[in-house]
Amino acid sequence: MPKVIVGLGNPGLRYARTRHNLGFWVIDRLSEKLEIPLTKHKFSATYGEGRIHGQRVMLVKPQTFMNLSGRPVADLVNFYQLELDDLLVVYDDLDLPTGTLRIKASGSSGGHRGMADIISHLKSDAFPRLRVGIGQPPPFLDAAEYVLQGIDETEVKILEESATRAAEASTMWLKEDLLQVMNLYNRKQNK
Repeated sequence: MPKVIVGLGNPGLRYARTRHNLGFWVIDRLSEKLEIPLTKHKFSATYGEGRIHGQRVMLVKPQTFMNLSGRPVADLVNFYQLELDDLLVVYDDLDLPTGTLRIKASGSSGGHRGMADIISHLKSDAFPRLRVGIGQPPPFLDAAEYVLQGIDETEVKILEESATRAAEASTMWLKEDLLQVMNLYNRKQNK
């Protein structure tokens, strides 16, 4: 049975360099680092498969839009009869300061519509997730505009560093106990 890392985002070049696509950024880094090309298409997703430390691993980028992420994830979980402990979902989070990581074993969607759709389709919130902080929008911008707008170079650098750390945390999750990953990566990040 594989361990599956799903990164959430929106398909297409228009969204590639937005805050809402941080989950995709993490999967792209993992694909390169673990040498698992994302060349397969099934479950309305792009994905790749490989072996790390003898463990079968899948890296997945759903190709539905963010708010409809639940069906591809549920189809994959059902097809492979995955234990939910073997599923890690990586996504952006407005409620965390930019660059901060938080990994948890379970929990609510926290208002994130992609996660809400996954929880609804899986009929459970008991699966690990890795949240990558993007901070709050300025007062003149609503959340939807903020997560989908382009990012200036200073913030791109911070988010790229956090995506790299999230990829490292995800790699550690493949071989270590979730608690160990939490203890290492949930510490306050230095700026």
